Order: sequence, then structure tokens, then C-alpha cells
Amino acid sequence: MIDTFCHWLPLDYFSRVKKITAAPTHMLDRSRSIPVMVDVEKRFALMDQFPGYRQILSLVSPPIEYLADSNQASELAEIANDSLAEIVTKYPDRFVGFVASLPMNNPSVSLKEAERAIKELDACGIQIFSNVNGEPIDQPEYLPLYHMMAKFDLPIWLHPARGMNHADYLTEPFSKYEIWWALGWLYETSVAMIRLIFAGIFDKFPKLKIVAHHAGAFIPVAEGRLGPGLDSLGSRTPGDLKSLIQTELKERPIDALKRFYTDTATFGSKKAIKCALEFYGIDKVMFATDMPFGPDNGSGQIRNTIKAIDELSLEVEEKRNIFYENLRKLIK
Repeated sequence: MIDTFCHWLPLDYFSRVKKITAAPTHMLDRSRSIPVMVDVEKRFALMDQFPGYRQILSLVSPPIEYLADSNQASELAEIANDSLAEIVTKYPDRFVGFVASLPMNNPSVSLKEAERAIKELDACGIQIFSNVNGEPIDQPEYLPLYHMMAKFDLPIWLHPARGMNHADYLTEPFSKYEIWWALGWLYETSVAMIRLIFAGIFDKFPKLKIVAHHAGAFIPVAEGRLGPGLDSLGSRTPGDLKSLIQTELKERPIDALKRFYTDTATFGSKKAIKCALEFYGIDKVMFATDMPFGPDNGSGQIRNTIKAIDELSLEVEEKRNIFYENLRKLIK
């Protein structure tokens, strides 16, 4: 088994963040308090509960660009990527590879850092978030990065980003009951995916591969609205606002959305995983757990996700594809 989407916090990165950032760091502090997020021996002890279990490492959220300005974010990305590359090189029997982090508030440096991480550090892809400090990721300044990843033919890991300051109602200053996370992150991913397809991202770069976190978020369960519903795009928009629906998309929206890859990181929800498999197909869904978050520092996430997949009516080869073969092909 290869865990496609799980997280690590390098302590040198954490220390540097704490020295330079003026942003709230409660989410990062929470990650620092999880033993297996920062202690490799404790992580190995947990992993040993699951024979044959290995990982792809990605930097834990929040996004680097949230924590620092464009210059300091570049420094943080280098520290993070060097640290992840070092641990993967040191323990190849545990970690298949790592996903590079980028300073997305500095697009030109992001290009250079992605190239450095892939060519020099052997990163197996890059991680970006659903927005860049509130800016949509379908903006022209990010197209060169997508172009480069298409040329490398390596995947982009798409992770949601949304804080409690993103209120659920316009009349309130903050989101209550952690709705910003429980539902907001799924919404964030879904919006980013839809914006990317209407920007014609797969028409421009047919070889581009994007792994949308959390079983494709709301996209599979909204198939009807996004299929027949969006086939009538424009019918709900007044004539003087037609610029809001201008698109470079050359195929049905629902078909473009099926070009994404996704994972099984659903807190062990068999229904969510089944829905993702039915929407994306068996060859585009990869085993992931989001560890070490969740019960028992991540062991519950791993155990429940394996159990959910095993309880689905799948052939042995189909399970093999989900657990490791799809990812192996994606990262070569």
C-alpha cells in the first residue's frame, strides 16, 4: 500500500516559520503537537501496524504563502523541500517519495523551485492549494506552472485552503462549529476544480494530471447538477453579465471534471469512496488516508480506509490499482 496523501512537518521548517511569520499559526501548532507528525521513529511504529504500508510525504498545511511574504515564502519552500527530500532519501523503504511545496505568492520563483525539486531532489510532483491567499488558481500567472508540470508529466496534488475567517454567512465575522473545515474544504476543492476546467486547463495542457483531495470533494455527489445542469450554462445569467460565463472549455463540463484523479482520504467513508470510484473510474482513484490526522494519530484513518476499500465489491486487481498501481503509474 502507498498512502498518496499524508503529511509531515519538518522541525527546521517549523522553527523558521515561527521566527518570521506574523500570521496566526494555530493550525501549524496543532500539527506540531502530534507526535508522529514530527518524530520519525514514532511514525515508523505506527506504520508497522500495517504490513506493506508506505507513504508519499507532503508538507502539512497551511500554505506557505499564507505564512510569509513572497521573498520569505521562497526560503520556506526551499527548507521544506530539502527536508522532505532528505527524509525520503534516508528511509526509502518507508517513503516512496515526496511532493514539493511552492511559494505560490511568487509565481516566477514557484516555477524555479518546482523545477529544482523535481530535477535535483527527485520530487514526484508538486502540491498547490485551492487558492493563493484568496486568489483563484486559474489566473494567467499560474499557467506557466501547469504547462511545466504537463511537460514533466508529473502530477499536481490539490489541497484545500480555507480558514475560520471565511464566514458561513455574510453577516458574521467567523465560521462557526468548524464548518470552514468540515464543509468549507470540500467546497474549496470543488470550486478550484470547476474554475480550472472552465479556464480550459485540460484543453491547453492535455497531459496535465491533478489529484483532487478527499475523494474529489463535492464533485461526484453533484454529478447531476454538474452534468445536465451545467449543459444549460448561461440560462441563469442575465445578458449584461455574460462575461461571467465566458469559457475556454471545449467539452462538456462533466467530462472535463472526470479528467481529475482523486484519493480515498475520507475518514474511512465507504460511501464516499464508492461514489468517487463510480465517478472517476477505478484507474483514477488512489489510496490515501490524510494521516496523521484523525483518531489515534492517524492509525484509525489508515485502518478505517483499508477496511472501507476491502468491504467494497472489488476484484483483486481493482484493489491493487487503488492501493498502489495507479499511483505507481502516475509518478512513474
